[in-house]
Amino acid sequence: MGMPSKLKNMNTYLDGVGHLGIIASFTVPKLALKMEEWRGGGMLGPIMVDQGLDKIEAEFTMGGLVVLALRQFGATQHDAALLRFAGAYQDDGSGVVKAAEFTMRGRYSELDWGDAKPGDDTEHKSKMACSYLRIDIDGRNELEVDLLAGVFIVNGIDRYAEIRAAIGG
Repeated sequence: MGMPSKLKNMNTYLDGVGHLGIIASFTVPKLALKMEEWRGGGMLGPIMVDQGLDKIEAEFTMGGLVVLALRQFGATQHDAALLRFAGAYQDDGSGVVKAAEFTMRGRYSELDWGDAKPGDDTEHKSKMACSYLRIDIDGRNELEVDLLAGVFIVNGIDRYAEIRAAIGG
């Protein structure tokens, strides 16, 4: 019987700068399809029609005072900042470690510096609106999304290649 792979450790990189020992938590982007209900004449019930992807957001919490996200806040380009999460997931049954890497490009939409009180823990939270996401597990690309370019690759299959071709992209 197998055991689930659990996150054993992690690091987060803001524009290539690692924050080992500073990163407190990371919320990897949720993937969701925008779906619309459709029931046409003759159908017994509605089906859900794929209308593309929903927004992609990442959030993280840092301890102490980290100014890299602040320096990029208000960037005018949709992909101004590079964010990368590296996690080590281990199966306690077999001991096998899997490397999970989430690479995102986007811009910061929220910076929450929290409460400031001497003698208390200091943490601040950042949220990034992502226009690009790539997920690699053990060095293998599992998913890649480029919202602006219309790229949606899952398990090596570009699910939007035909749509891009149909509109001359």
